[in-house]
Amino acid sequence: MVESGKISASQAGKLLYLTVIPTAILTSPAMIFKVAKQDLWISPILAWSGLITVFIALRLHRMFPGENIIQAGERIIGKFLGKMVGLIFPLFYLYLNGIVVREYGEFVVGALLVNTPLIVVLGSMVLVCAIVVRGGIEIVGRFAELFLPAFITLFLLIIVPILPDLNISNMLPVMGEGIAPSLAGTFVLQLWFSEFITYSFILPFVTDQKNAAKSIMFALGAVILTLVVSNLATLLLLGGLTGDYAYPFLILARYINLAEFFTHLESLFMAIWVLGAFVKICAFFYVTVLSAAQWMNLSDYKPIVYPLGFLLILVSLWVAPNYQEMTRAISTSVNLSIFTVFVAIPVLLFGLACVKKAVHKNKNRR
Repeated sequence: MVESGKISASQAGKLLYLTVIPTAILTSPAMIFKVAKQDLWISPILAWSGLITVFIALRLHRMFPGENIIQAGERIIGKFLGKMVGLIFPLFYLYLNGIVVREYGEFVVGALLVNTPLIVVLGSMVLVCAIVVRGGIEIVGRFAELFLPAFITLFLLIIVPILPDLNISNMLPVMGEGIAPSLAGTFVLQLWFSEFITYSFILPFVTDQKNAAKSIMFALGAVILTLVVSNLATLLLLGGLTGDYAYPFLILARYINLAEFFTHLESLFMAIWVLGAFVKICAFFYVTVLSAAQWMNLSDYKPIVYPLGFLLILVSLWVAPNYQEMTRAISTSVNLSIFTVFVAIPVLLFGLACVKKAVHKNKNRR
């Protein structure tokens, strides 16, 4: 068996929360503001891709217990086609994780370690994540459980001090141009919410399967709430300037000034970003090596962790010549490709599975 570790449903939910939210609060406010304006806080509430991916992950696991979407795909469309479709997932997770690693490196170098070579920052993070991934899903789950309280505490330490300075008028008029801008913002957000399909790879290792659905729905609700709060706080403080900053939420941390003593607390945001990015990179890295090992019918995924880690560093350098180009790609081609791989393909597989099941029932009745 490729993986023998187990995690609880609670750990799985916390892992998914920290897999989705770090990069979402970093760049999504500016991206959503460009299309939704003052209604950017409404867009997370209309997160349709998150519901779709969670539903498909749960239903496919119910139809094929103990199997992830790659393994289920081989049973739905046959071994050959299933292998071809299954290859897309490890390759795409490697590519997507390369973008996350590059985002992490660009942010750390640009905001803190300005004189440190980018390759050093990228390499050190990937090395630490590779060590964790070799430990298995249990270690990844425990790190998520350990970091979540710290993440939430640091998040609140940024939001609470700026509450007196928030201007409610910045969110008016609510839906002044109808619901269309909010829906446009939701299309931007599907870049992150579709990542909930990752649950399909984690679900087979959850011990208390009865609580799996409750845990993932709670995680989805927590992501929506966090994005509503972060987007709303950013809007109420920055107003029309929200779209002018690459990292609007970072500006909130820099704005804090308590009694001329606690000022420029961007280190809090840095801590949030590092903790969250670490868990997200570990989760995507784990799915990459696990799915690659399953695709190649290996008995253990650990031998390919470090080679794929080296490849991950190369991909992170290859994804874009600079951060500006990468940001533009995220809002255009990457968004479309994520929708195709994380939403369209699972929906197609689930639809074919339902048709196959219906045909099998009809044959049995005859």
